[in-house]
Amino acid sequence: MIERLLGDERTDAGAYLAEYIYGANDGIVTTFAVVAGVAGAALEPSIVLILGVANLLADGFSMGMSNFLSRRSELDRMEAQGEDGTDPDGKSPARTALATFLAFVIAGWLPLIPYVLVVEPLFELAVVVTAAAFFVVGASRSLVTNRPWYLAGGEMFAVGMAAAGVAYTVGRLLGGVA
Repeated sequence: MIERLLGDERTDAGAYLAEYIYGANDGIVTTFAVVAGVAGAALEPSIVLILGVANLLADGFSMGMSNFLSRRSELDRMEAQGEDGTDPDGKSPARTALATFLAFVIAGWLPLIPYVLVVEPLFELAVVVTAAAFFVVGASRSLVTNRPWYLAGGEMFAVGMAAAGVAYTVGRLLGGVA
């Protein structure tokens, strides 16, 4: 299956795997940063949903559009230098933007699941779901690299949880300000 997906005749899904991983990683990190910051400040769980969904859609859109603009700029630069001006991989800026946006939004929902389903303990379950998501998405990077899945997963787990720790700590420090 993997060979068919990533072989010489790559399917669209395989061609966009980097965008999926990049979008998913950032979606999980930024959404969980909101969850951790709100939990650290000991604010109401409803605030997690409000800020989480607002962040999810706005940041996902921003990432998709940033992907579009960077790809479009690179193709325009190539054309200005007398080159073909088409992506050597045959990927359009619009499709890479869509792949990034969808991965961001789909994976970014994961830290919010306990809050949407109101499954207690909310924050603790969000930590578990998020930690698993970091590891699985990170491990999937081994599909396009030579790194072992457990190292790729562990690396993303460590970086993602460190980002969450920063957000939680800031929430704790600033929680009394509001």
